[in-house]
Amino acid sequence: MKKHLIRGAAASLTVMLLISLCSCSAADNEPISTTALLFDTVITIELYDTKDTAILDDCIALCRHYEDTLSRTIETSEVSQINNAKGAPVTVSDDTIELIQKGLDYGTISNGNFDITIAPLSILWDFKNNTGVVPDAAAIEEAKSHVNYKNVLIDGNTVTLTDPDAAIDLGGIAKGYIADKLKTLLESKDIQHGIISLGGNILTIGSKTDGTAYHIGIQKPFEENAAITSVDVKDQSVVSSGVYERYFTVNDQLYHHILNPFTGYPYDNHLLGVTIISDASVDGDALSTTCFALGLENGMKLIKSMDGVEALFITDDYEIHQSNAR
Repeated sequence: MKKHLIRGAAASLTVMLLISLCSCSAADNEPISTTALLFDTVITIELYDTKDTAILDDCIALCRHYEDTLSRTIETSEVSQINNAKGAPVTVSDDTIELIQKGLDYGTISNGNFDITIAPLSILWDFKNNTGVVPDAAAIEEAKSHVNYKNVLIDGNTVTLTDPDAAIDLGGIAKGYIADKLKTLLESKDIQHGIISLGGNILTIGSKTDGTAYHIGIQKPFEENAAITSVDVKDQSVVSSGVYERYFTVNDQLYHHILNPFTGYPYDNHLLGVTIISDASVDGDALSTTCFALGLENGMKLIKSMDGVEALFITDDYEIHQSNAR
């Protein structure tokens, strides 16, 4: 039996900056930056038009606030309160309502292929800690019977799970939402040039100080330090999802973390990864998973029906398919 597992934060770094990330510097022509381990990934924030490192501290504080609010694995979070309520209504903050509603919207858009109630399956497979064990088929059937985004009801600031054994997991959309909130914070402090990197989520603020675009590399699947291609963006988000983020193999069969709510098993559709270029990172986050789930043909069809969004699909022959050549 052959087994292999990618663990931890490094595995989720699916988008690479093809510019230097530096530590805080006093040089006038260099950015300031900070790095932290949050959301089970490495986050980096780099600012080009300020030397005020207190702004970076504010960004990290905001990230910690959202992790404490939205994480499924933090027992005191609002998401955990919903999941542990066993069907009782739970009152939560405006941010949590906003994000859950966004997730439900993408459940509708994707016909259930993107489902924020995937938690029973996510917990069962446990790709973060799994050393190569495929769950029992009966356990998968039981878990997926509780996955249905239509079981989430919102009334004002109250959330109710109509299935007491359902559970919410916002991991497929939360980093994009948080990146957008960070950008709003930075713009309120008159930052016009910067980069927010939350693992596989990159969100740029404006352009570089010389007016040129940021050059963003897209990771070659299964090769952490190699780019398969790149895109140039200004004031946009670049988000990738792929089979190479968290996975293990058993008897040469690869099992990855993007789970199909209808089968309970990882999607098997000849895709290695999807990258979304959009204005809002929350949309890029949800769409990268949604388009991966839909597959090349239907994912491409969805992107072409949307304004201001582009996609890049990598198939298992390492061919790149772009919705709009850049």
